[in-house]
Amino acid sequence: MLKTVALIVAAGRGHRFGGELPKQYIQLDGIPVLRHVVISFLSHPQIDQVRVVIHPNDLALYEAATDGLDLGSPIYGGDFRQDSVRLGLQKIASDNPNFVLIHDGARPFVHSDVIKRVLEALGSSVGAVPTLPLTDTIKRVVDGKIVGTENRSQLWRAQTPQGFRYADILSAHLELAGNNLTDDAAICEAVGLVVERVDGDDTNIKITTPTDIQSSTNGGTAMETRTGSGFDVHKFTDGDQVMLCGVTVPYTQSLEGHSDADVGLHALTDALLGAIGEGDIGHFFPPSDEQWRGVASDKFVDYAAKLINSKGGRIVNVDITLICEAPKVSPYRLQMRDRVAEILEIKPSRVNVKATTTEKLGFTGRGEGIASQAVVSIEITSNI
Repeated sequence: MLKTVALIVAAGRGHRFGGELPKQYIQLDGIPVLRHVVISFLSHPQIDQVRVVIHPNDLALYEAATDGLDLGSPIYGGDFRQDSVRLGLQKIASDNPNFVLIHDGARPFVHSDVIKRVLEALGSSVGAVPTLPLTDTIKRVVDGKIVGTENRSQLWRAQTPQGFRYADILSAHLELAGNNLTDDAAICEAVGLVVERVDGDDTNIKITTPTDIQSSTNGGTAMETRTGSGFDVHKFTDGDQVMLCGVTVPYTQSLEGHSDADVGLHALTDALLGAIGEGDIGHFFPPSDEQWRGVASDKFVDYAAKLINSKGGRIVNVDITLICEAPKVSPYRLQMRDRVAEILEIKPSRVNVKATTTEKLGFTGRGEGIASQAVVSIEITSNI
């Protein structure tokens, strides 16, 4: 299986930013910038491991910023960014990666779609860089005087994460050790490797000055955590199986409902919609609409997840509880967890499915149906 490591470069001192703290440790909506960055990659289903390159003097700051996160040990960087990346690449050799994404520790708003586009490009290219077209007219200036106008049609603004096939970018860095090039695509260019362009994202800004922090917080591009909850009930009817969290479970009855009556996924859909204040499943998929008769409920979950994504959000974790006396859920629990993770395109470790009974009390205790509760946490831009 191909392995991808995200290498976060956070060893800079942030001289242009000023102040006592390096910019990657400044609080953004009460959370260090670096923590925003790391969570973006830890929550992406195509990233297998995250490592951070830091300055040796910043270990205490790093430990505070990443407390509780599932990270490999930090890597100490060098005097310049190019040195820090090279040292990071050499250190992760023991992780045996096929691909590496190199990202600035001061870009806290990287979107999962940008990460996905970079990784998809690595299927056919040595490297890939997210870019944005220039919209302003570009002037060449010498000694304060405008001496020319550049043709901007072939000029693009480069962002990170920049993705590469690991062996190629490591070889290029070793060959050019001692230089001071400003990004990793330039390293590839210097040794003759061709790097592909993919679409970047306007919100994927790099924190450089205090104004960037202020505009991010006041302008609403900072991230905040939100929680949504969902609850659903379906009664039993004639049949020989039930759908629970996207998995077919053999049983002596089925659940009655307009769609496939997947009580777990219906509760999950409501939780996802609730986290962004978008009502409930009935608003988007009313039972009176015949097009939803018998449809698989993963379509509802996928819609809600994409709605979160379209608003600049990402799903952090999901917890689903199935409430019934029967059928037994435990033999299928891990399969359900993996199926939910697949639908949401997040790691299975960010999904929990469990079951309980009501000790023979109520309609579930009498075996008349199944209930489900779901709770989700998301991170989303604070202007939503």
